[in-house]
Amino acid sequence: MDIWKYFYITHKKHVLLNPMSIAKFEGLLSLLNLKENCKVLDIGCGKGEPLTRLAELFDISGIGVDISPYFIKDCKDRKNERIPNSDIKFLEMNGAEYRPEKNELFDLTICMGASFVYKGFFGTIGALKKMTKPDGLIIIGEPYWLKEPDKKYLKMSEIKKEDYNSHIKNIEASEKAGLVCLYTLVSNHDDWDHYETLQWWSTYNYLSTHPDDPDNSELLKNI
Repeated sequence: MDIWKYFYITHKKHVLLNPMSIAKFEGLLSLLNLKENCKVLDIGCGKGEPLTRLAELFDISGIGVDISPYFIKDCKDRKNERIPNSDIKFLEMNGAEYRPEKNELFDLTICMGASFVYKGFFGTIGALKKMTKPDGLIIIGEPYWLKEPDKKYLKMSEIKKEDYNSHIKNIEASEKAGLVCLYTLVSNHDDWDHYETLQWWSTYNYLSTHPDDPDNSELLKNI
């Protein structure tokens, strides 16, 4: 099954493709208080809600990059519906291959839940830092271990312990890279419950309306 088709089906009902409540999301954006015409880059932009909302709030210009053709279509539809006159562009490509035109630097760079683009958290820090102005802002959304992961959990989830760090180690790694941690936002159990179980609902809806899709068995296995 095409992985991007899988994510599109399972995240059909999601506004944000991250375990974050709308209230937390809006609170974070309001704290940014960006100046008009600030330039923003979002790598792994998903359905484009962060860029769209920032354009509505602050009239920024920006670029969203995502490899999923399904999500890029959603991004463009969202732009046409809500911010048709904005200077926002969405590009369908591998984020790791994106290079700013004329070595342009951005006022804000974002990579939420997509550090796999740069092969992990540390690679993401380095990549975004190179594309951000010296006085700019960087937002990275990254899972972290609350405690030492159980071996049974790692086997079941097919996640390696070294895939993630603790919350404090993420902060320390950022500081070692020359960044200053201004703020952190933590997802709680409610955020994760909403994010995970909404995928069940989206999947159920798809199976109900596409009973003959040959990918359904694999979809059910992975959800």
